[in-house]
Amino acid sequence: MDGGAQAIPDYELLELLLFRAIPRQDVKPLARLLLDTFGDFNRVVTAPVARLNSVKGVGSSVVQELKIVEAAAQRMMRSRVMNRAILSSWDALLDYCHTAMAHRETEQFRILFLDRKNVLIADEEQARGTVDHVPVYPREVVKRALELNASAIILVHNHPSGDPTPSDADISMTLQVQEAAQVLGIALHDHLIIGKSRELSFRSAGYL
Repeated sequence: MDGGAQAIPDYELLELLLFRAIPRQDVKPLARLLLDTFGDFNRVVTAPVARLNSVKGVGSSVVQELKIVEAAAQRMMRSRVMNRAILSSWDALLDYCHTAMAHRETEQFRILFLDRKNVLIADEEQARGTVDHVPVYPREVVKRALELNASAIILVHNHPSGDPTPSDADISMTLQVQEAAQVLGIALHDHLIIGKSRELSFRSAGYL
């Protein structure tokens, strides 16, 4: 969203969306309930459909309106990185990862596949997990890279707690992927952990 949209308080922005979904109704109580339930506007928009439907007053029209906003935001950010040289578009990549993953309630693991010129040729979700774990299988990561004829990969996953500090399991898995990829001549450029307001780069932190 642009700077103007960001300047609108979460409560007012949510009210505008709800009024579009359910006109001629006082949407203030529902807006407050959604913010109290999920925490902020971003978490409301990215909440799972089942969780949204469990909130009293939320119907299909509200869910549809929220998911349109989520999809539009992700598509705008994704268009800034797809088919572009990632290493020279790093800030755009981080913006995209935060938009897509920072406010999810469970862990999600994505792989970014790059060609020989480090152009992003595919962005795929490999797995979803719980609030603090997502299963990752190094052989599957490398297998998919070979299928796409990728020369390099970037791993990305989120920490719903908001703290991007890697766990021992995160570090171990990353090194296993790096080892499996190296055998086949595939470079692991980085592993990004996305927190609520900041991210951690394994490369910058010295883990790779």
